[in-house]
Amino acid sequence: MTGATRGFGRVAVEHILAGSPQARLVLLARGSAGDELASDLSRRGRSVTSIPADLLSLDSVRAAADEVGRRIDEGELPPLRGLVSNAGLLFTNDVTENPDGFEATFAVNVLANHVLIRRLQDRFESPSRIVITVSDAHFGDFRHNKGMMPGPSWKDPALLARISAFPKAETVTAGGIAYSTSKLAAIYLIHEYARRLPRGVDILGYNPGFVPGTGLNRDAGAAVQFVMRTIMPLMALTPLASTQQEAGRHFADVVLGLTPASSGSYVDRTREIRSSAESYDLDREQRLWTAVEDLTRPFTS
Repeated sequence: MTGATRGFGRVAVEHILAGSPQARLVLLARGSAGDELASDLSRRGRSVTSIPADLLSLDSVRAAADEVGRRIDEGELPPLRGLVSNAGLLFTNDVTENPDGFEATFAVNVLANHVLIRRLQDRFESPSRIVITVSDAHFGDFRHNKGMMPGPSWKDPALLARISAFPKAETVTAGGIAYSTSKLAAIYLIHEYARRLPRGVDILGYNPGFVPGTGLNRDAGAAVQFVMRTIMPLMALTPLASTQQEAGRHFADVVLGLTPASSGSYVDRTREIRSSAESYDLDREQRLWTAVEDLTRPFTS
């Protein structure tokens, strides 16, 4: 599981372990956060392991996936029955590169997940479930985003993977477009994975809604972080947002299979619904798959 050490991901961990006490949870996290959480949960009798992974670096993602695979092959970990990709980032510009030369939002929200799935796909034991956190930002309309996030702007995937894909790339608006577009890309790939993964390995997207205080903007500037810490949490008191407790509980239900959902589907909080009309486009899905395969080949082959 990625994105387990903070926000609603941390809440989901508690519910996942409570709902599946025999589960062996593997945390992929950067720095010491994963080790600290694993130690805390282990002291409480849970079976939790931490493996270092920085999702901004595809080399690090590959190494983490290979370490999971090695431990499975050597019997240190049981067969893989699930993958929870919750980590994500939103940068306040479209000019931030990751160490591999990719635009950072696209690298974390799209490419890192692809590397994980491709490196581990042969280790899944049926039945398995992959859950990727997506966002209703991909709708790009006021009904879903209340004007807080610009909508996606689809382009050639080779351009989306690089910086300055959008006008005024240094601005917050361009960063928001990069984020919503990356979430649209994630949904396209979920549809394609559903067609390509082995039978018995389901994959779906989970939309938690707007959840204040998740740390999504942790790499933003001081002004943006101040707004997210002080003003946005008030929105959790309205129907426009979910609390971290609600989002984490609903997320765990999806991971555990308690929320009925078919492979390739989009789960909005507590139920499977149709994602945006734009998110159903077979040509885009297949072109994106080909591009992402090419971009990540040094890390997946």
